[in-house]
Amino acid sequence: MSSMKKEVDVLIIGAGISGIGAAYHLQKNCPRKSYAIIEARSAMGGTWDLFRYPGIRSDSDMYTFGFNFKPWPSQKAISPGEDIKTYVSEAANENGITPHIVFEHKVIAANWDGACAKWHTKVLNVKTGVHCTYISRFFFSCAGYYNYEKGYTPYFKGIETFVGRVIHPQHWPQDLDYSGKKVIVIGSGATAVTLVPAMAKTAAHVTMLQRSPSYVLARPEQDAVANFLRRCLPAKAAYSISRWKNILLGMLMYKIAKSRPEVLKKLLRKEIFAVLGKDYPVDKHFKPSYEPWDQRLCLVPDGDLFSAIKDGSASLVTDQIDCFTKQGIKLQSGEVLEADIIVTATGLTLQVLGSYNLSVDNIAFTPADSYCYKGMMLSSLPNFAFTMGYTNASWTLKSDLVGKYVCRLINHMDKHQYDYCQPVLPAQGIQAEPLIDFTSSYVLRSLSQMPQQGSSKPWKLNQNYILDRISLGYSSVIDDSLMFASISYEEQL
Repeated sequence: MSSMKKEVDVLIIGAGISGIGAAYHLQKNCPRKSYAIIEARSAMGGTWDLFRYPGIRSDSDMYTFGFNFKPWPSQKAISPGEDIKTYVSEAANENGITPHIVFEHKVIAANWDGACAKWHTKVLNVKTGVHCTYISRFFFSCAGYYNYEKGYTPYFKGIETFVGRVIHPQHWPQDLDYSGKKVIVIGSGATAVTLVPAMAKTAAHVTMLQRSPSYVLARPEQDAVANFLRRCLPAKAAYSISRWKNILLGMLMYKIAKSRPEVLKKLLRKEIFAVLGKDYPVDKHFKPSYEPWDQRLCLVPDGDLFSAIKDGSASLVTDQIDCFTKQGIKLQSGEVLEADIIVTATGLTLQVLGSYNLSVDNIAFTPADSYCYKGMMLSSLPNFAFTMGYTNASWTLKSDLVGKYVCRLINHMDKHQYDYCQPVLPAQGIQAEPLIDFTSSYVLRSLSQMPQQGSSKPWKLNQNYILDRISLGYSSVIDDSLMFASISYEEQL
């Protein structure tokens, strides 16, 4: 059943941190534009509403992960997920964004109609099953980068024989009582290093079972400099200084990791030895086969993972799984790990543009056949933008820049009476590169479904906040690779 049509200037998909940020920038920079935010869930927050597993927290500091327009209010720089969700809700309520959110509605398909230069987006009310159509001039996808419906769990031989509970963190049962239970957490990424110390507080014992090690970095939960500035300066000034301090420190660490990886490796090893002692087998459990930042570093606040290992409430095992057994997991080494609960912290299923279908004039658009322009638009897709954060820094740093850039595009089109804009590939072609230059399994599994990037600007992602700040914030929107046009004529600028 489909009959109702609604029209807005900009349709934003997702009421997570990207979507709320996009709405703020639209209200500020394009105050006369109407908009709606389509959100499939019953509450805003995105990731921070979905994930409910023990210890869920940011893996970036909140001075860079927070919005650029709203100071982070807590003393905790590495913050619990519930606090982040509250922060996002406050930002929406304080700025009058909440009434624009259409909850429990899911985007099914979006088609660009070239005859009228507008998007026609089919939306499903997930409670009633009724469809409606949103007609918009601009389509702004802020739906994140992974599938909310299901995480990734590889096949494990014999999993059906295990008599305990097997749980994926993305769908954590709120009634789960793991106190006094033996728990195995399979994984070595951000979710695993978060879960293990959190569960170890009440579980009988938690074993982190990893196939291969990851780089783990301990950082203070609270930022002493930021908290000092908060006591001495107005909130906005203190937040801005702390934000830039952490941006620059993060960029410095990334540069060191890429130019002098041995320096960072020694620093990380030194931190682990300081807690676990010189006799701990660091090379076995904390020495990856890849270089730092070939995959994202795992952050542990106040070294809580190391402390849990030291006090014996948790342990780390590096081995391959042979099979599940009735009572636990048998490893290829022959060792058997017993468990009452097994948590498969085995990763995400990436989905860069959500689960909806895109088309142009009713011809299916395949994102994997397109190229990414400035890390936020796709070749041959008119009046469309999406948000995807940095792999080497906080997500929101990029989403804030994209939100403001979209406003600049809209204002430029209004000023010159253009109906649409779209990135156009150079006539000489383009050298393709993967969109994400990471060796993480969850990335490699999904590369074939992602848009590609080019080898040179503006088709190559910067992965650098300062360069993007210049490109998206200050450089002219007029570009040889971006076509502006009206319905009646096209003019390449």
